[in-house]
Amino acid sequence: MSAASLLLVGAGGHAKACLDVIEAEGRFSVGGVVGLPAEVGRRLLDYPIIGSDADLAALLGAHPNAFISLGQVRTAQPRVRLFAELVQLGFQLPVIVSPLARVSRHAQLGAGTIVMHGAIVNSGAVVGRNCIINTHALIEHDTVIADHCHVSTAAVVNGGVTVGTGTFIGSNATVREAVRIGEQCVIGMGERVYADCPSGTVPLPRGPGVAA
Repeated sequence: MSAASLLLVGAGGHAKACLDVIEAEGRFSVGGVVGLPAEVGRRLLDYPIIGSDADLAALLGAHPNAFISLGQVRTAQPRVRLFAELVQLGFQLPVIVSPLARVSRHAQLGAGTIVMHGAIVNSGAVVGRNCIINTHALIEHDTVIADHCHVSTAAVVNGGVTVGTGTFIGSNATVREAVRIGEQCVIGMGERVYADCPSGTVPLPRGPGVAA
């Protein structure tokens, strides 16, 4: 039985990392990539860039499954927009989990979320829709990550933490247990978060080792 076709939406560096996870998982055959209009006709690794956002409706028939491979750092808004558009058009947005990751059977993952190589999502954790749990990130027990969040490489989110919609947690950041982080926050690379963060928190002009 042949693998189902999957359309990737986003043709940058993050898409390359997603492709490696998708290939390793083996559930889908990548039918093509959607990029910027100027990128159409090029290739991303071994895969053709077959259209831009304007072509999504026309591509639905051949590729009923889609995955957002656009990265997220300062803002989640481009990914939020694409997610809403793909859902409205009728695409299926699967969960992608690397075979080198560990997701507890007692955890939950929302549609369109990816768990990348070496990441761990522990028992009782809930990760929302359209999230990136990046390489070697740790989501500990009973943590709740809302929709459209990116927990970056080697970040540690300890038990019982709540993370609001659209928040970014940078590489090697550590969040203390039971902390509440609001919506649309940016937790900088290497930050140590000891206290609750209101929505809209951004990195302070200080070095690592301070509360975000």
